[in-house]
Amino acid sequence: MDIIISNSSGAPIYEQICRQVKGAVAAGKLKGGDPLPSIRALARDLRISVITTKRAYEELEREGFICTVAGKGSFVAAQNLELAKESSLRELEGHLSAALELARQIGMTLEELKNVLTVLDEEE
Repeated sequence: MDIIISNSSGAPIYEQICRQVKGAVAAGKLKGGDPLPSIRALARDLRISVITTKRAYEELEREGFICTVAGKGSFVAAQNLELAKESSLRELEGHLSAALELARQIGMTLEELKNVLTVLDEEE
């Protein structure tokens, strides 16, 4: 499982971990029953605090994306793929709403905003 942490991102590290795990589940890269790295191993690999990793795993478990079995580790929860996609879609809608609001504040048209998205997509 590849997780990339950005220190320049405005999002807390635990949220970055959660977002990437949810995205991997929604994209089918992680499937129900797949093991996740231990909290300590992930913290060591990402060079972050064990507390931060633990918080991410607790959040993911609370939302039903992973389950933890004492003595065995954490695993991707068996769940409906549509539910995972819906969660990611809600998050995307929130970001797009914020972008649209900012675009309106600076007088940008919807067409100009679409062009920005097209340019960003082509850069990837």
